[in-house]
Amino acid sequence: MMTDVRPRIRLPRSASAGDSITVKTLINHDMETGQRRNSAGETIPRQIINRFTCEFNGVMVIDVAMEPAISANPYMEFEAVVPESGEFVFTWYDDNGEVYTATEAFEVS
Repeated sequence: MMTDVRPRIRLPRSASAGDSITVKTLINHDMETGQRRNSAGETIPRQIINRFTCEFNGVMVIDVAMEPAISANPYMEFEAVVPESGEFVFTWYDDNGEVYTATEAFEVS
């Protein structure tokens, strides 16, 4: 299990029902590609975030497959329509089967 994995989410302070908002996420993760070697010459096993999803009130907003070329601490920015107040659920999946989840409530005016 990776230590010190911290998801960070940034949502706008307010929006009206039906508005499109910009959602920004970042997660601290080393993202080992499986192509580097340690000091003993052994290959460091691949361990990357391989999938990211975001749901709003149970409806999928985005589902992204990630490949080894993505950088450490992956940053995602995307648009989401908020028809009503509710809750965003953000989920990151890594190669070791670890799942990292963050939730954020969002109120529309």
